[in-house]
Amino acid sequence: MFSFLRPYIFSLDPEAAHDLAIKSLKANILPKSFFDVEGEELLETDLFNMKLSNPIGLAAGFDKSAEVYNSLFKFGFGFIEVGTVTPKRQLGNPKPRIFRLEKDQALINRLGFNNHGSEVISKRISNNRPNGILGINIGPNKDTKNKEDDYFTCLATLANYSNYITINISSPNTEGLRNFHDQSEMEKLLVGLNKIKKDKKIDQPIAIKLSPDIDDGDVSRIVELIKRYSIQGIIISNTTDSNRDNLSDLKKNEVGGLSGQPLKDISTNLIKKFYKDTKGKIKIIGVGGVDSGQSAFEKIAAGADAVQLYTGMVYKGPGIVKDIKKELISILKKENFENISQAIGINA
Repeated sequence: MFSFLRPYIFSLDPEAAHDLAIKSLKANILPKSFFDVEGEELLETDLFNMKLSNPIGLAAGFDKSAEVYNSLFKFGFGFIEVGTVTPKRQLGNPKPRIFRLEKDQALINRLGFNNHGSEVISKRISNNRPNGILGINIGPNKDTKNKEDDYFTCLATLANYSNYITINISSPNTEGLRNFHDQSEMEKLLVGLNKIKKDKKIDQPIAIKLSPDIDDGDVSRIVELIKRYSIQGIIISNTTDSNRDNLSDLKKNEVGGLSGQPLKDISTNLIKKFYKDTKGKIKIIGVGGVDSGQSAFEKIAAGADAVQLYTGMVYKGPGIVKDIKKELISILKKENFENISQAIGINA
């Protein structure tokens, strides 16, 4: 069906197409059985001491305001991450702000954390309990003077409505956000997050979402801080605001974060570096260019416990999750693995 509809969808402005998708998903009419896969028990795995039916997740950015996560679970995702959520409602950057790079199977976005705000979203989730593992990705408002306080506010407001919380310090579309990759800034943030967890008796695990544009020398320093402050997960990676030289599409120089196929090998190589440094003791979620069972397997073999996708679904439609799972099962059987968890880090 998607292949039939794709020419019409791609004739629309990317953000208009996304808004149409959200409106369609609100109808929640697709049967879950349509996306079932035989042999999925081979894909069962653990993430943050939670059992996943499979390691394929939806990355933050699609369901920014937690409006359609239960419809999305029907596609067969093992987990879904909503957001990025900020304390206050935010409109984001001026339009146009999403660009398809069809020749490169990529997107560039400069959305700027457009979402309905933490209070509205917490009530929405409270009134519509998730049918699966739900992560909430949080970040600061654009005009806030103290970004740390916005993370603390969101953690306190949203933690109880999630299975895990992602701290987004890596979007290239909020000025100064990536400064939290600096040692002193990251340490100050992690100290504050742990204080909120203790004061509010928050048990939900925390993951940090990192930039793909960090230097090799930053890996050990970041791992040391993550271990010191008992952060349970790393998401590798967000979009890149560089790496444009080898792109073909005329839109390649638009300002914003690049996602999709051009990010695939960059994020996979970074996963390997973090897996080696963490020795597999910290959960890693791999993101960037996942659009097939093979690309998902590459990230898992590099050290990812689970993967997430977004751009792949834009290009291949909702059936992508089913296709990835079928191909992953085929790969596992061919390689004589009894479970997907046995493949984690084998190529690191």
